[in-house]
Amino acid sequence: MQPNTECKTIIQIAIVCRDVDATAKRWAALLGVDPPKSFSTDPGLTCNMTYRGKPSNAQCKLAFLDTGACQLELIQPLGPGSSWQEQLDQCGESIHHIAFKVKDINGSLQACREMGMPLLHQGRFGNNEGGYAYLDSKAQLGAVIELLHWDKDTK
Repeated sequence: MQPNTECKTIIQIAIVCRDVDATAKRWAALLGVDPPKSFSTDPGLTCNMTYRGKPSNAQCKLAFLDTGACQLELIQPLGPGSSWQEQLDQCGESIHHIAFKVKDINGSLQACREMGMPLLHQGRFGNNEGGYAYLDSKAQLGAVIELLHWDKDTK
């Protein structure tokens, strides 16, 4: 039996892009909604970001569209030092990750490591309300997966 990763429901699909606002307009037109407002993240060092095991000060510009079934996240890297920029450099505009909400991020990370999926990139989000972790799962699953955790969910 495989370790429990808590990965049951896809809550987000993310795409890296060169221009988040232009990409958001195209997606909004397809979905028949208003384009979302984009925003830039805090510098990585302020949110405990690591990339390939080292501290990173990377940032990105984000926009989110709700589709009903799951959220579409658009990510525009704002410089080097992230899996976002790595994906854009290697594959162009493309799907970056599929995200799952988990209650026990450390337990889920450990379970994924036991399945041969090393940690790629992690940090905190929002106003320090939760954490994210991207796992290098391309060899096993054909895609990077993200574990998303909100601190309030463990209380």
